[in-house]
Amino acid sequence: MHAMQYEFTLPADYDMGVIRARVARVGHLLDGWEGLGIKTYLLRERGVHGSPVNQYGPFYLWNTLEGMNRFLWGGAFQGPVDDFGRPAVRQWTGLAFEEGAAAGSLPAFALRRRRVVPDGMELAAFMADAAAGTTRLAAADGAVLAAAAVDTRAWEVVHFSLWEHDTPEADGDLFQVLHLSAPGRDRLPRGRQW
Repeated sequence: MHAMQYEFTLPADYDMGVIRARVARVGHLLDGWEGLGIKTYLLRERGVHGSPVNQYGPFYLWNTLEGMNRFLWGGAFQGPVDDFGRPAVRQWTGLAFEEGAAAGSLPAFALRRRRVVPDGMELAAFMADAAAGTTRLAAADGAVLAAAAVDTRAWEVVHFSLWEHDTPEADGDLFQVLHLSAPGRDRLPRGRQW
């Protein structure tokens, strides 16, 4: 499993209805994308749910590198680049994935929590704890799914979870889910990934 996210931070007075209309128009295009586990079309609005910014930030869990590369280099990614500019694309290697207690529900919110791996930390213990955190998140009331992944260049762990309600029990950046494409969700490997 590979995780990926890019974000477009928009002006404070930006009409976020433009993003909603865009997702309504094009969100379905990845509903059958080969190699994609899930794509969540995410939105944060300044002043809503504690967000300091207007931001569009899709988050992906990929089953295959080929699927991710075909998205990035095969033309599909050019649409957002043409509309908003070329963003930095963050990528993380998968640590764990779990379906949640509310796996059958449509997610309304996503929570993203990033943590730096401290210097001097025993890596095996830290990563095992991150994987266990995924299991704890997935077991929480209202959790649709949870994942953890690591960026070994920046030594950062990201926990990503989807929720049917807006009150997850963890700290992080809360996004509204505008659309979920999940053509390979059933093929995402469950549990710890080493």
